[in-house]
Amino acid sequence: MSTRIDVVAIARELAPGFAERAAACDQTDAFVAESYADLKKRKLFSAGVPLELGGGGATHRELCAMLREIAHGCASSALAFSMHTHLVATTVCRWKHGATVEALLRRIAAEELVLVSTGGSDFVDSSGTAEKVDGGYRINARKIFCSGAPAGQLLMTSAIAEDPQAGPTVLHFGVPFNANGVKVHDNWRTLGMRGTGSDDVTIEGVFVPEASIGVRRPRGKWHIFWDVVSTVAWPLVYSAYLGAAEAARPIALRQAARRRDDPTVQQLVGEMDAQYAAARLAVEAMIALANDYDFEPALDRTREAYLYKGLATRGVLGAMERALEVCGGSSYFRANGIERLFRDVQGARFHPWPEHKQHAFAGRIALGVDPV
Repeated sequence: MSTRIDVVAIARELAPGFAERAAACDQTDAFVAESYADLKKRKLFSAGVPLELGGGGATHRELCAMLREIAHGCASSALAFSMHTHLVATTVCRWKHGATVEALLRRIAAEELVLVSTGGSDFVDSSGTAEKVDGGYRINARKIFCSGAPAGQLLMTSAIAEDPQAGPTVLHFGVPFNANGVKVHDNWRTLGMRGTGSDDVTIEGVFVPEASIGVRRPRGKWHIFWDVVSTVAWPLVYSAYLGAAEAARPIALRQAARRRDDPTVQQLVGEMDAQYAAARLAVEAMIALANDYDFEPALDRTREAYLYKGLATRGVLGAMERALEVCGGSSYFRANGIERLFRDVQGARFHPWPEHKQHAFAGRIALGVDPV
């Protein structure tokens, strides 16, 4: 059995070094490769794997706190790492509920294997084709928003197979980045989170054995798999956004100090802190729903997770808007640091689903209608 590690303390130790590099990565669109090297050296890629499987034994709640601390130093490092971390956490949850995923978890622990997700862009419908061939499937697809792709070792993705009996069926599987036919495209040029390396990845004619298919589900229909993913993943991802927003508060307060007697500034600071409080409460509510993997996947729980996700998004964005106003015109300068954080947290709007779709999803469940 491996030794338990204090992931929050390690993240707090690493964050200042990440912060020193954050602005340069943002300005040059460079992937946070040094951050990933530091995370791997401290065995944080396997931190969420249970001790008995060779990992660091961190709980789900501890992983959320770890990502929040990392984001205090570098939002891009935290968000990219959250995509790996939520894949590990979801796999741990499935393992605890009896899924045959032990081999993958042991491999993550042994190799500090870097996972990359395409689930955010694929989600319920998926994309790409899985052609049935002898012994497995031939995959062709182009995947977008593949955070951490420049350092990725295993792409956790899906594609659509045409099943003669069941109809369009989404298959979930992993593809090694070093497989012939897998290509990372250096095309991540964005408003914010520029260091995440969320490049497109193409898969051309890659063979996936039948035995490597982890999940099969009908395309375009809600599946219990998403009840697990939605409950486990979003607290981790939005802990990164919360940490990024929190990094703006001390900057805003320093800038406002010379105007501390101005009633308008006082009110803006109060409004800013109210938005921070709302974001923290919403993220905490998501973490509590996940209950360190001790939950039964269910639509009502998933509905709550998406409602809290929407509230967390509003709180994070609202806090950043007020932080800009607290700083005043100085927030417009890159050297201030606020404008980069403001751009970074805008990504919170776009993870599936955007707010209007989340509301429709929650409303359909409340009314007893098929959720999608």
